[in-house]
Amino acid sequence: MTQLLEPKVLTNAKRYTSDGEKPLDQFNRNEKGVIADNLIIKGNNLLALHSLKEEFAGKVKLIYIDPPYNTGSDGFNYNDNFNHSSWMTFMKNRLEFARNLLTDDGVIFVSLDDNEAHYCKVLMDEVFKRENFIADICHKSRGSISNDKIISPNHNHILLFAKNERLVFSNKEKFGVKKSLDGFRLKDERGDFKLVPVDGPGGASKGNPFYIFEGIEGYWRFSKDKMQKMYEDGLVVKTATGLQQKYYKEKAANSKQTVTTWWDENFLTSTATSELKKLMGDAVFKNPKNTNLIKRITELWTEKDDIILDYHAGSGTTAHAVLELNKEDDGNRKFILCEQMDYIETVTTARVKKVMNEHNEFIYIELKKYNQNFIEQIESAKDTITVLKIWEEMKAKSFLNYNVDIQKQEEHIEEFKALSLAEQKQHMVELLDKNQLYVNLSSLNDKDFAVSADDKKVTMDFYKMK
Repeated sequence: MTQLLEPKVLTNAKRYTSDGEKPLDQFNRNEKGVIADNLIIKGNNLLALHSLKEEFAGKVKLIYIDPPYNTGSDGFNYNDNFNHSSWMTFMKNRLEFARNLLTDDGVIFVSLDDNEAHYCKVLMDEVFKRENFIADICHKSRGSISNDKIISPNHNHILLFAKNERLVFSNKEKFGVKKSLDGFRLKDERGDFKLVPVDGPGGASKGNPFYIFEGIEGYWRFSKDKMQKMYEDGLVVKTATGLQQKYYKEKAANSKQTVTTWWDENFLTSTATSELKKLMGDAVFKNPKNTNLIKRITELWTEKDDIILDYHAGSGTTAHAVLELNKEDDGNRKFILCEQMDYIETVTTARVKKVMNEHNEFIYIELKKYNQNFIEQIESAKDTITVLKIWEEMKAKSFLNYNVDIQKQEEHIEEFKALSLAEQKQHMVELLDKNQLYVNLSSLNDKDFAVSADDKKVTMDFYKMK
């Protein structure tokens, strides 16, 4: 397990700009020495997270993931049909480590449906601690009614946890969406304003003070001294309906609106599917996430120079949303995407290339495979003959588990042939040393792995090795 989670050697590094693809010379870094490039990383996402540790621990402001829903039917291009316990282990291993990458005031959003959302909430209570739970946001994901259900499921969940809820709460005025600037119809020498109540909702239970002011008795938002000062300054006025505060348009423009846990805006999956099809020219990915949904999340919880991580990158919606939001508010947010499947090149990367402008660029890198190559060949094998050919190559080139006796395997080859294809595949995968799925950083100069000079240079630059 120690070597399995060791940082990995990087390969096939490219920089993409508006001018096209270029070989990667070096990573850009900010004044603190942290990589300041957008990153798309191909490889097992658990191992990618561990490879990000040294560079990005405590530096990611927002994690958004849309993991497999464990339904067996929702169209993901990877295995979405774990048994329940395997799914929980899969999630737990990644959530535990992802937490280490968050800033102290960082947060994580996890999209799920009813199938696993409630189990995941309990799991995240354990990983992030129950006191750091912020909300279970429900958003309308489906417009039509499903007649094959007793009740049509038209929403999805987004579980929101903080690394430190108290720290987030103390800065809650930073988090929200742009306020509506409608209704500011009154005007004085300070500018456009509207009148809002100054009574304290919730009374004593919310800690609001109780006193008489200008002949009106009640619970108030402000202390009596502050209320008196605001009244003298003309910021609190007495009207026919009671005491009210002047709320200025300029202040509203520079503050954010608190959101609720029900999002009924245009966040439908069908809209996302149409958007992606229009962009890519074909239906290249089933059930992509809605760009406006992730843009809302990013706007809600990040500032202009923050880092956003998505380690279930899928079709690349998170990168698309970050680039769009940066364009709207002149931000400089950076994204890190991790994805294992081959569509990372044909869909994820291709999508980001289409939506970036002349000021955007990103780096594409891969974790350098070793035994993972054999696993992928085994998984795609269509018959026993192919599996046996892979076995011949494994004997010559792979790293097998230390207790595998090749001679004994050969002696039982007829029994092996009698197994079902699924059983044959499972057996072959079990023979491989999982510590060598990808080339470990400690093997960078090992001749057995033949790491190229270019890959060594990129790897050493990423990990700041001399």
